[in-house]
Amino acid sequence: MIKIFTCVILFLTFQQSNVVSAKIVKANKPYTYEMLEDDLAKIQKKYPGKVKIKSIGTTHFDREIWAIRLGKGKKNVVLIGSHHGREWLTSLMLMKMLESYAASYNEKGLFGFKSHHILNDVSLWFVPMLNPDGVAVQQHELQRFPPKHQELLVKMNGGSTNFEGWKSNGLGVDLNRQYPAGWESLNRDPTAPSNKFYKGEKPLEAKEVRSLTRFIKEINPSIAVAYHTAGREIFWNYKNGKYLKRDKRIAKKISKLTGYKLAEPEKDAVGGGFTDWFITTYHRPALTIEISYLVGETNPPLSIFTKEWKRNRYVGLKLAAEARNVPD
Repeated sequence: MIKIFTCVILFLTFQQSNVVSAKIVKANKPYTYEMLEDDLAKIQKKYPGKVKIKSIGTTHFDREIWAIRLGKGKKNVVLIGSHHGREWLTSLMLMKMLESYAASYNEKGLFGFKSHHILNDVSLWFVPMLNPDGVAVQQHELQRFPPKHQELLVKMNGGSTNFEGWKSNGLGVDLNRQYPAGWESLNRDPTAPSNKFYKGEKPLEAKEVRSLTRFIKEINPSIAVAYHTAGREIFWNYKNGKYLKRDKRIAKKISKLTGYKLAEPEKDAVGGGFTDWFITTYHRPALTIEISYLVGETNPPLSIFTKEWKRNRYVGLKLAAEARNVPD
């Protein structure tokens, strides 16, 4: 009996070490665009043939928007981070997920108690930082922009040089208010480029959003996820129509997995966001997952990352398993 118990303990210990074995992506300081690119180069070198990295476009200030494929399945699930500048913790989350899954996939072992074998049937696509210009602004990296534009950024920020609350891209457009799904009904305030909420003069105006929508059309994902902060809540409903029960079932499973509450559908939801567009365009499940407790007009602290990672570490694999049952 003691021998069996010891074997169980050793197995549990091994599986736990497998979960935390990824060492490239670190959560010891604010996660920048430059760190992301450096980590991607290391991951590609360590796991050649397991990950595919491609640029899906560039921002107005010529930063690449990277997408990374893990797996060889014909079906796809896409996970997107940092629609908003102050939400770079979601980029760190997705990079940690990518590296951890790649390590498990490469070693042909389990990730915790989840099998990586689903990645032979369903590929995971990560777009960890959709808005690198906005992240740079929020992290007070203004020297990375032309001098004249630095002045405009301060003006768009209400004259303040404190950019902790910055959500928009480098041109003052809120990317998650740029999608052609209820865009016309969105509030017009502010009416000019700003640090948050400016929806632009028309949908798909922002280069980042055009790049993402083209990419989505290319990979035709069965399920899409946009990570945001904060509130520990999952939004899943926007005119889901006859697929309401299916989409809610998947959302409930992710809610149970993460411990995040499931948002109730709002009758007067106006849309404009990525998941609103995906649901109404592709008629497939899409989730907006809000990590972290509410923090106000800033980024969540790094100190919370370990707890949020534990809540989310199985999300990608779980969604891949669910994607098998979503019709093309």
